[in-house]
Amino acid sequence: LFPYSSKGAMMDNRFATALVIACVLSLISTIYMAASIGTDFWYEYHTLSPAENVSEAGRTIWDEFVSEDADEKTYTDALFRCNGTVGLWRRCITVPKNSHWYSPPETDMTTNCISFSLSDQFMEKYIEPGNHNSGTDLNRTYLWRLQFLLPFVSLGLMCFGALIGLCACACRSLYPAIATGVLHFLAGLCTLGLVGCYVAGIELLHKKLPLPDDVRGEFGWSFCLACVSAPLQFMAAALFIWAARTNRKEFTLLKAYRVA
Repeated sequence: LFPYSSKGAMMDNRFATALVIACVLSLISTIYMAASIGTDFWYEYHTLSPAENVSEAGRTIWDEFVSEDADEKTYTDALFRCNGTVGLWRRCITVPKNSHWYSPPETDMTTNCISFSLSDQFMEKYIEPGNHNSGTDLNRTYLWRLQFLLPFVSLGLMCFGALIGLCACACRSLYPAIATGVLHFLAGLCTLGLVGCYVAGIELLHKKLPLPDDVRGEFGWSFCLACVSAPLQFMAAALFIWAARTNRKEFTLLKAYRVA
């Protein structure tokens, strides 16, 4: 029995190492997902001369940008002209600190942000952005709503999985780790769906409102954090499930060996 007991101890250490790595991956992915939700750099627009764009017409665009009645076309045009960034919750543009008509041109810029309200998150998108009479664009409407809901579902699943993991530690059993792994796998699917919905939504928007020649658009670091979070969730799920299932098989074999 002694050699087998030593082997069993070695296997327990292996399972413990897998669980520790899975917990670390889960924690990192949770931090990444929370950071991506709370920051405004999912998509960035870069224009050559944002200060020059804040002219008399540009100030009108700024006033409309901060207005509660600003439609999609209005704030998207402002994002194009003023080095805008877009997050899941806010939109931001970069303007001179002092843009009054009697002031000299400035190179000192400041970033001002406006939050999307809850009604904005569920507002219908139109086939022609800004034209309420053009009909509802169902694809963009549901993509926008999903990109708002999926990250919270993902975070909720990981938190619920962590709660089950704590219960497993209290019970000193690896069996609940299977449920934790399944929840992390579902969270990874939600995060992957979020990334896909966001990319598709941006591409469809730019087909409706093409980028001007002097404007360049690119995905920002907040988007990259979400992209990194998904594979971390899948890896954590695989380790949780592997450790629980393999430990269960080893326990069954050990029990059968002792009976024999």
